[in-house]
Amino acid sequence: MNKVGFLTIGQSPRSDITPTFKEIFHKDIEIVERGALDSLNEAQLLSVIARNEKNICASRLRDGRSIIMSRRKLLPLLQNELSKLEQAVDMVVVLSTDDLPTLTCGKPIFYPNRIVTQAVSAMAEKPKIGLIIPLDEQRRSKLKKWQEVSDDITVAVASPYDYGNFKEAARYLKDYRVDLIILDCMGYNDEHRQFVRTESGIFTILPRTLVARMVLEYL
Repeated sequence: MNKVGFLTIGQSPRSDITPTFKEIFHKDIEIVERGALDSLNEAQLLSVIARNEKNICASRLRDGRSIIMSRRKLLPLLQNELSKLEQAVDMVVVLSTDDLPTLTCGKPIFYPNRIVTQAVSAMAEKPKIGLIIPLDEQRRSKLKKWQEVSDDITVAVASPYDYGNFKEAARYLKDYRVDLIILDCMGYNDEHRQFVRTESGIFTILPRTLVARMVLEYL
């Protein structure tokens, strides 16, 4: 039986994400989960919360709460959990669309941000992209990630963790007449995608399903 490791930047298990992968994967694939914040207690969680920092990441805690973290403090924790996870699995999927280039892993590792940007690059020559992101503070890093794919990027904000205003975001991107919309976070689900697609009338990409189907090709 193949074992696939899921590494989240928050806490595991990600009961909001893994069901999507299980629907796409074969039944004989075992999923093993670890999270960067798994070993931290409530008091220690306070130490990784972003405070007036530009480089931040957003994720979900085990109890459903959202958390905004300092990227600088998160990366060592993420690497520590990855080092444990790779010993128990055949490959690893990072459950984040953020760019995490400093991670090292002895097993094949899938980065959703690379999968999604490459897929969009293959679709059209410099498309007009609409991004929906969880936090406005992520705007700069998200634009930097997509700048090689498109010269025309419009950003809207709607968090998958805090019941963000998806109707406003979808209509905002529709007004800008973008070619496609990308829900740029692994926390977005198919309900979010369907809603945005219906409200905007624009082709909408959900990273988690795209990543799941790509990983399945290797299993």
